[in-house]
Amino acid sequence: MTTTDRRTALRMSAAGVLAPLAAGCASTKADGPGASARTAPPGTGGVSATPSPGASARARHHAPAPGPRRFPGLPEQIERGPAGRPRIALTFHGRGTPATARALLAEAERADARITVLAVGTWLDEYPALARRVLDGGHELGNHTQRHLDINALPRDEARAEIADCARRLRRLTGAPGTWFRPSRTRRASPLVAALARAEGYPHVLSYGVDSLDHTSPGPAAVVRTVAARAAPGAVVSLHFGYPGTVAALPALLDELARRGLKAVTTTELLS
Repeated sequence: MTTTDRRTALRMSAAGVLAPLAAGCASTKADGPGASARTAPPGTGGVSATPSPGASARARHHAPAPGPRRFPGLPEQIERGPAGRPRIALTFHGRGTPATARALLAEAERADARITVLAVGTWLDEYPALARRVLDGGHELGNHTQRHLDINALPRDEARAEIADCARRLRRLTGAPGTWFRPSRTRRASPLVAALARAEGYPHVLSYGVDSLDHTSPGPAAVVRTVAARAAPGAVVSLHFGYPGTVAALPALLDELARRGLKAVTTTELLS
């Protein structure tokens, strides 16, 4: 057994204590059995609702998060970045329990990797502390609609509300609407949805060129193989919070990327 295989096995064992959630964009499964078991009231991020002394004062001193920016010369819908530098963007659809989210962020930070999290608005409503946890780790946060519906199939007003409502949550929690917009339950936005996103202040739609298929729960080794098969400089990879298998796969995936000389950075860093 190789070092990578041993690390993956260990992560799989550790991840077994986390309840799997159906956070995948292409999946319509209900949340797993652990999804409704809460040890703290909704909206507390899985911790006590009683704030620690000075917590409110500390929150007020956070600098506003970065907002969307235009990248001249890049298409309206971005699937990849420049291939001339050894960088790759791991982008995560933000949904799931605080335990899986924090475990995944911790694994990324141990490897000095930075990721892009596209948050679902209802997830931010339930676990608002995770918005700052993402940013405080050096990662970036974006908009993945309010309720994670099939946005391309919605009427104009409903689709606009899905984008605008999530943007409002992000502004309230971070001071900005997020750096990116990614449509829900689809790889690419329809022309209507892309136009609605522009009207809300997002010059680009963040798509992806590599689908990890982690939302199908194929197992950590399969996630690593799927991404590694298409990993290349400039790639934008789609992954998901909410799956213990993704947490278990991440150390081995980052090891494999490092072996190839690829650095995991935020999407903004990838394109800058």
